[in-house]
Amino acid sequence: MFKRLPGDEARNLVSTTPDTAVVFRPAVVKTPAILTIVILTWRMLARLVRTTWRHPIATAIPVALGAAWYFYDWPLAASLLGVVVLVLVSWAFINRASFARLVGYRLLAWWRVVWIYRRHWQPVMIVSGLGRHLRGRDYLPRLGKVTCTSWADLVTVRMLKGQAVKDWSDRLDHLAQGFGAKSCRVALSQAGRLTLTFPRSDPLASPLPALPIPEEPTVGPVEIGRQEDGRPWRLKMHGTHVLVAGATGAGKGSIIWSVIRSLLPATRAGLVELWALDPKLMELSYGRALFGSRYAATPEECADLLDEAVCVMQKRAARFAGLQRSHTPTVDDPFVLVVVDEVAFLTAYQSDRQLRQRISSALATLTTQGRAVGVGVLAALQDPRKEVMNIRNLFPDKIALRLDESEQVDMVLGDGARDRGALADHISPVPELGAGVGYVRLETSPEPVRVRAAYVSDHDIRAMVERRECGQTALIVPAAAEGRTA
Repeated sequence: MFKRLPGDEARNLVSTTPDTAVVFRPAVVKTPAILTIVILTWRMLARLVRTTWRHPIATAIPVALGAAWYFYDWPLAASLLGVVVLVLVSWAFINRASFARLVGYRLLAWWRVVWIYRRHWQPVMIVSGLGRHLRGRDYLPRLGKVTCTSWADLVTVRMLKGQAVKDWSDRLDHLAQGFGAKSCRVALSQAGRLTLTFPRSDPLASPLPALPIPEEPTVGPVEIGRQEDGRPWRLKMHGTHVLVAGATGAGKGSIIWSVIRSLLPATRAGLVELWALDPKLMELSYGRALFGSRYAATPEECADLLDEAVCVMQKRAARFAGLQRSHTPTVDDPFVLVVVDEVAFLTAYQSDRQLRQRISSALATLTTQGRAVGVGVLAALQDPRKEVMNIRNLFPDKIALRLDESEQVDMVLGDGARDRGALADHISPVPELGAGVGYVRLETSPEPVRVRAAYVSDHDIRAMVERRECGQTALIVPAAAEGRTA
């Protein structure tokens, strides 16, 4: 490619091959000045109209100030500017949330478009390989709308013809470093359009205290933490099965106890039964009173309890056959949630082969047939490899906490989850920063969502046990008094 030369020097430039057999002389085409002026004027007007259409209020303010200066001199314009600034500052102090939503984040988005994305768009696209430079012309994906939230920038991009989502997911590190972010996530918004998420801060950096116990019994999606966008994290338990995978100290207990805490009113009302399998004798044993006789610790007891759950499931299926296809929790047919703390100890590390096969068969039966009749499984494990947990694909909803290897992310959440930004192997091992932080991928939404579960302390568990015992006493005493009166 020839360098640009001043004036008419380009017409005199001659390039030859080493053997001087072929001579290349660049063609010089003179563009009329009037045509250049028309094109530049048209582009300027088009940009002005587009800016006015997209930002009417931001455009009206400088126009009004300029008109006041032109017709009434500068004192009036300065007074109007002072009034506008005073109103905005007062609004920010009185109602910061509405000011940020309507003004602050819009101004931040405009600034980041001008200073970050538009300024670095061409070099980042070319260097990362997402753009092409052919015959002296750059072919770049089109930068669309940029929306700022309290924690991230959402950048809309129109891909080049022929590009795929994988082309972008393979270059997440290039995009994050190119635009000065710690990470980047990509999601397909519609055909040919992507949404890139560049976090500016981490709203899940601080631990969450235990959530209040619900006042009303509920079996629907229970609140157990917070999503990265600030919304409550509600996890569906009835009508599904949930697998939680994470290394030691990743916070699996936070999810288990947050679910139990949210279902506590429903258990008191008789709409939910909690069955616990605790082969480690450390996690669930602390609140053993919450499970009553449905608690098992030894492998033999765990196998018996699972067989009993299978029996309950099969009896319900026989009663529901031809009458109903979905389960509604009632006192006679409550929702049964089987909680398994360390499922790998029962399915892979159990030395008794017959007992191991018995447990694996019961879990496979429950996860394939249980959710239609109101029997769910919440299982937690540390090692998600197939030889350790060969029925992991039978769990529709999966949660990946801190993992040791990048390959384990796709093992838990499915193929391509890590390419879409589920960096579970990058979660901090420091408990204050990373315990309970993870990525959830639901059956109804294949895109991974970053979440953090609330931490339920030992004191909270003791309070739950005491509340459960008080609730049972309150239910039993009136019944006894009524019997004496009768």
